[in-house]
Amino acid sequence: MPSDNKSNSKPTAADSKSGSKPTTPENKSTTKMPTVDNKSSSKPTTPVNKTNSKTTAVNNNTRDATYNEEEGSVRMFLRGRPINLYAPTAEIASYDITKVATAPSSKLKLDWVYGYRGKDCRSNLYLLPTGEMVYFVASVAVLYNVEEQSQRHYLGHTDDIKCLAIHPNKLLVATGQTAGHDGREGKPHIRVWNSVSLATVVVLGLGEFERSISCLSFSKADGGSLLCAIDEGNDHNISVWDWQKNEKGHKITETKASMDTVVAAEFHPLERNQIVTCGKGHISFWTLDAGGTLYKRNGIFETTRDRPKYVTCLAFTQNGDILSGDSNGSVVIWGRGTNNIIKVARNVHEGSVFSICVLKEGSIITGGGKDGKLIQFDSSMHPTGYEAQVAEHLGGIRTVSEGRGSQLLVGSTRNCILIGSLSMGFSPAVLGHTDELWALCPHPTLAQFLTAGFDRIVQLWDSLSRSVVWSKDIAEQAQSAAFSSDGRIIIVGCVSGKWIVMNSETREIYSTHVDGNEPIQVAKFSPDGQLLALGSRDNYIYIYQVTDGARHYTRLGRCTCWEDKRRRRCSTGAIVDKMLGHSSFITHLDWSKDNEHLRSNSGDYELLYWKVKVCRQVTHSTQLRDTAWASNSCVLTFSSIGIWPEGADGTDVNACERSNGSKLMATGDDFGKVKLYSYPVKQPKSLCHVYGGHSSHVTNVTFLHDDSRLISIGGKDTSVLQWEII
Repeated sequence: MPSDNKSNSKPTAADSKSGSKPTTPENKSTTKMPTVDNKSSSKPTTPVNKTNSKTTAVNNNTRDATYNEEEGSVRMFLRGRPINLYAPTAEIASYDITKVATAPSSKLKLDWVYGYRGKDCRSNLYLLPTGEMVYFVASVAVLYNVEEQSQRHYLGHTDDIKCLAIHPNKLLVATGQTAGHDGREGKPHIRVWNSVSLATVVVLGLGEFERSISCLSFSKADGGSLLCAIDEGNDHNISVWDWQKNEKGHKITETKASMDTVVAAEFHPLERNQIVTCGKGHISFWTLDAGGTLYKRNGIFETTRDRPKYVTCLAFTQNGDILSGDSNGSVVIWGRGTNNIIKVARNVHEGSVFSICVLKEGSIITGGGKDGKLIQFDSSMHPTGYEAQVAEHLGGIRTVSEGRGSQLLVGSTRNCILIGSLSMGFSPAVLGHTDELWALCPHPTLAQFLTAGFDRIVQLWDSLSRSVVWSKDIAEQAQSAAFSSDGRIIIVGCVSGKWIVMNSETREIYSTHVDGNEPIQVAKFSPDGQLLALGSRDNYIYIYQVTDGARHYTRLGRCTCWEDKRRRRCSTGAIVDKMLGHSSFITHLDWSKDNEHLRSNSGDYELLYWKVKVCRQVTHSTQLRDTAWASNSCVLTFSSIGIWPEGADGTDVNACERSNGSKLMATGDDFGKVKLYSYPVKQPKSLCHVYGGHSSHVTNVTFLHDDSRLISIGGKDTSVLQWEII
C-alpha cells in the first residue's frame, strides 16, 4: 500500500483535464508518450528485468518491472510506486517476464461515428456531389450518405478538427486541426484531401500555426488556387496559401487579422483576391495585391445601434453584395467592393444570427442560434413568409447549407444534424452528446449500448441500425452506467452521488438513491444479478442486495475505507497501525464469477480485494490469485500488466475491457488512442494495434455482447465511435 495518505485531499469532479479525471499523488508529467499510426506497435510497452530474489531494488525508473519466481509476483512501478501483482498458481513456474507478447490477429475498423461538432464550430456541413454530407466530430471527417445509410471516414487528422472548406470543384475538401499529442503530425495544420478516394493531397502549415485553424476558405473567382486560413492564436493571424505549389504548399502572406476573435473568413465568389472576415466587434474587407500583401478596410457601422458585439456569419448574394449576421439579430447588406452598409434588416431573430445560406435560386435562409428559427427572404431581404421552428431540445441553428432538391441541411448547437425543408419541417439525421462523456455500458443480449455524460442525457444506441433508440434527460450529470443481467434495468451513477434506476425499454425512472455527495465512478451488477456494487469518488464501495426484478435495492454495507485498523510488526520491529481499505477514490471494479468477491482499483494505483457479503477487505492477495473474474475492467491486474505505456503516470490509461470471449483486451487512454491487445496482457512487453479517431482522452471502451464490435467514447470530444472487429 502506498505510504502517503490521500484521504485528506480527495480529488473532486472538477479535477484534472476534464472535470472528473483523477489526479495523481504526484505532479503529472507534462511529457506525453508519443503515439503511433493504426498499425501494430513495434515498440514494447515496458522494459523488464528478471530476478530470482525475493527482494528487488526499487529505483526511480517507473518503467522497470521484476518477477519474483518464488512468490510468483510481478512488481511494477507507476510514478515510483511499487505495485505487486500475483500470477495464477498454474503460471508461476512457466511465466517469463522477458517474453514479448504479439499483437492480436484481430484488428479494428472504424464502422460508424456518432455525433457532430456544432456546439462551438460553424460552417462545417455541406452536401457533396457523391450524395454524402461532409462534417466532422473529434478528429474524424465524416462522409455520410443518409439515403444509403453508409459512412466513410477521413482519418488523416490527429486531434480536433475545427474547420472545413469545400473546393469550388466540389471534389476536394480542406480541414484544419488544433494542436495535439502526436509529435510533428500533432501540430496545428491543414489537410487538403480527395472526397472520393479519401487520399491526402497536401499537408499545409506544419509548424506554421500557433494554436489551431479556426476558419478556412478556398478562393472561388480563380477556380480555387488559393486557400485562406485563420489561426486561433493570440494574434488571430490570417494567412493565404498557394496550396498547390510544391509538396508542402507555399504561404504567400500572413498578417494579424484582428485584436479580437475571428469567427468567419470567406473569399469573395466574384472578386479575385478579395476576402471578408468577421468576429468580435468587427467585419473586415481584405485585398491581396499582386505583390502578395494583404490590405484591410474595416466595415463602417453608421450608428452605435448598428455596431454589434459580434458579427457572427457571412454569405454573398448572387450579385456580389456581402451579407453579415450578428449578435443583435440583424442581417446587414454591404455593397460589393465597398466597406459601407446599404441595408439593415433588424430583429430578424431573437438573439444571434448564426448562419446565412444563399440558395441557388437566389433566396436567402437565416438561422437563429437562440430562437431555433429558419426564416426565408427573397434576394432583396424581404420576408417570403416561409419559416420553420426547430424543436428546442435539438438546439439552436448553428449552420445551414443547401441539400438535395429543396432540402436544407441544418447543424445545431446541440450537436445534431437535421434534414428537411421549410414547408415539410425537419427531422434529425444525426444525434450526439453535447458535453463530456464517461458512462458506457453494453446491453447483455442485444446489439445495443448506452451512453451518458455531463450533458445530463442518457442515450440508448442500436449498433446495427446505427441510430438512437431513445434519449432521456435525467437532469443530473452522469458518470457511470450498468445494465442488469437481463438487460431490463439500467443503473446510472451521477456526479452528485445520486444513482438512478431506470427501465431500459420505457425509460421510466423507478427510483433515485444517494450514496455520499461525490461522483459514482463505476456501477456493476454481480454475474447472477443479485448484488450491485457502486464505486464512489468518496473512496467507498457500496454494496446492495437486488430484488424484485432489479427494481428494489437494499444496502448491505460499504467496503470499509480507512476506518479499520490492525496491528502489525514492521521491518524495524516496531508495532504500527496499518490502515485497511482504499486511500483514494475508486476507479474500476470487477466481480468474481462466483459472485463472492470484488477487486477494485483506486486513484493511487491500488489493487484491493473484497469479501462482498461482509464488505471487508481480503488482505492477503495471494488467496485470490486463482479466482476467475467475470470481467477485466480493472486496469491494474496481472492480466493487464502490458497495457501500461513507457513512463505511464497512473492516469494515462482511463479504461480497459476484456472481450466476452476472453481473447482480446481494448484500452482507452489520455492521448485519444484506442488500443487492441491479445488477452491476457500479462507481459510487460506487449505489442498492440493503435487507432486514432478520438481527439480527447478516451474515457471508456466496451465490447458488445457478441464481440462483433467495440465501442469507445471520448471525453471533451463528445464522440461515440463504433469499431468493427475484423
